[in-house]
Amino acid sequence: MRSVTDPPSPPRPSASAGGPPPDDRPAWRQQTRGEQRWEVSIAVAAMILLQLRLPGDLTPIGRWTLPAIELVIVVVLIAANPFRIERTSPVLRGLSLGLIAVASLANALAVVLLVDDLISGTSADDPAPLLASGANIWITNVIIFGLWYWEFDRGGPAARAAGTHQSPDFLFPQMADQTATFRDWEPRFSDYAYVSFTNATAFSPTDTMPMSRWTKLAMMLQSAVSLVTAALVIARAVNVLK
Repeated sequence: MRSVTDPPSPPRPSASAGGPPPDDRPAWRQQTRGEQRWEVSIAVAAMILLQLRLPGDLTPIGRWTLPAIELVIVVVLIAANPFRIERTSPVLRGLSLGLIAVASLANALAVVLLVDDLISGTSADDPAPLLASGANIWITNVIIFGLWYWEFDRGGPAARAAGTHQSPDFLFPQMADQTATFRDWEPRFSDYAYVSFTNATAFSPTDTMPMSRWTKLAMMLQSAVSLVTAALVIARAVNVLK
């Protein structure tokens, strides 16, 4: 989606003017400007802050170790594409995927430790820290899966801007609209974050449909993690309150 500060797009050429025929394809299928960096940067910063807020017993590798590694990777990625995500390379792609993978493993470990704590009954009698830890992990999980969806759909943000992948992994409702209303619409990170949030709350797709096998499996995994985390934390908190 174009920023409000960007200059308006030039009018589409007319076939009657003697030039090439106009490209009537929607923007998401054409080569366009890269997505702005700020949305995903805010999401990653929020994820790092949430990791720093986890209690020590859910971060066995140290509270500062993982955020420090992630911060270094983020600085490199921002230096390569400070404003718009247009440049890509195997190194940048690997760093971006590595960042999400490391965060995913850390959050998965936190889920396992939290579930073990809940099942064994060793959690504190005060439900407030328990609910806070569960909410922390749940929100982090939403951000992480939003990053996965954003990074893999049609080859990632740079590939989407280049228009090299025509088959979408996610079918957003704007893509199915055949009118000119959403001709200039393109998905950006906030759209994938919304997909992740609604999938985590409804435990199923809502308005955006997964089209490839990997998206279906990823959404199924996210729903399972969200369901287990929410159910066990709430059940334990209710039991403590009794």
